[in-house]
Amino acid sequence: MAPRRRIRRPGGKSVSVTRYTGVFPVAPTPFTETGALDLDGKRRVLDCMVDQGVDGICILANYSEQFLLSDAERDAVLETSLEHVAGRVPVIVTCSHFSTQIAVDRAHKAAAAGASMLMLMPPYHGATLRADENGILEHFSRIAEAVDIPIMVQDAPLSGVALSVPFLVRLAKAAPTVSYFKLEVPGTAAKLRSLIAQGGDAIVGPFDGEESITLMADLDAGATGTMSSALLPDLIKPVLTHHAAGRRKEAAAAYASILPLINYENRQCGLRATKTVMMEGGVIKSDHVRHPLEPLHPATRAGLLELAQEANPLALRWGR
Repeated sequence: MAPRRRIRRPGGKSVSVTRYTGVFPVAPTPFTETGALDLDGKRRVLDCMVDQGVDGICILANYSEQFLLSDAERDAVLETSLEHVAGRVPVIVTCSHFSTQIAVDRAHKAAAAGASMLMLMPPYHGATLRADENGILEHFSRIAEAVDIPIMVQDAPLSGVALSVPFLVRLAKAAPTVSYFKLEVPGTAAKLRSLIAQGGDAIVGPFDGEESITLMADLDAGATGTMSSALLPDLIKPVLTHHAAGRRKEAAAAYASILPLINYENRQCGLRATKTVMMEGGVIKSDHVRHPLEPLHPATRAGLLELAQEANPLALRWGR
């Protein structure tokens, strides 16, 4: 059972928050060749991820193509995933939406289905529609009041919202259970270090993301978890294990051996990389992505598989 930490909030209120650490990859959403939702494939993805030794799973994130799913499809993925994982590992459910009420409704559904944590980006829409800091604070506070599970703030360039460290600390101290922070911005390590120093006990889970492309620097800065893709979490986990045990040299060597694949995924392929490797490994039948996303160029796909075959992650051989 994951340990819990009690956080003292303003006014003397104490809140108990479960402390999760380790590798929490994003689960891809498989489709058939015609673009239909493949729930049988989703179950296989989840089984593969559990076998990868992950510490938890995140669903309905951006790398899950959440922005290409209908509301009914979201509900189907949520219900299928939580039912199939069945408590084998904690599941984080992404509930981002510009509307606070819709985000609250999604949070209620996720908690009722058995989610262990929620992840949300700050409210944004398009290139220019943003909430100010007071609006963001109220957005997260209303969600935190609606459900009694931890909440992770996703701080990523995609939203176009600048979240300063003082504001994130203010949010952590003001809103019960908003205690996890996934940072994937330029200079993540420096921001993590500052957030941990200024936020103290209110920062229960400082995580990095972006396919773990800056993982070593972020672990040195104090990150206790990472949200990678599901391509190679079995090879990423030893990096965290070594680092947590004080074996930094071994951690660095393990990371160096997989960094070319992580870099290629991050810079050349994006969310398509995991699907391609999982299809090659027999986890799913198709690596289809929904339009307007486009499939990998054959040369890019070949380069990805060349690196994957050298690293030999479980996803490349799980279904064979």
